[in-house]
Amino acid sequence: MARFGTVGGIQTGAAARITGYEFLNSRDRRPPMNARPAIRFPRAPTALTAEALRQQNRRFRGGGGVSAGNRAWGFVPAFLDTATDRIYRACFADGRPAPMHLLEGLPPAVVAARDAAGRPIALQPTVRAGFVRDARFYTREQAAGVAR
Repeated sequence: MARFGTVGGIQTGAAARITGYEFLNSRDRRPPMNARPAIRFPRAPTALTAEALRQQNRRFRGGGGVSAGNRAWGFVPAFLDTATDRIYRACFADGRPAPMHLLEGLPPAVVAARDAAGRPIALQPTVRAGFVRDARFYTREQAAGVAR
């Protein structure tokens, strides 16, 4: 009895051991028919909150991923709703442009939750914080790369 073999052109036996889809000692890179690859499901998007914005600011502190670090490059804080591809400039509750990301000035369509006083506390999971420059949306990572 052979230690190694092929079934339907797929190598089987000890040579077909896999970790994920990395094969050991195998010329045939296709997985065995009974292989169970390590499946990684994407994380469900979470609602954007004031705390999430603070965490993002801490992550990008001192660089172009925060409003103070990229203002000189012409970036203004904004939000992108990925479900509709609409960009919303960050504003105060009264509609004046804000110099930083605020939840208060956004339209009701992107607000997921409000506190007892009616102030937004969470945005829809499809909304991302970033910046606008020349009518183009930049993520925090993209803005940080440009504003170096």
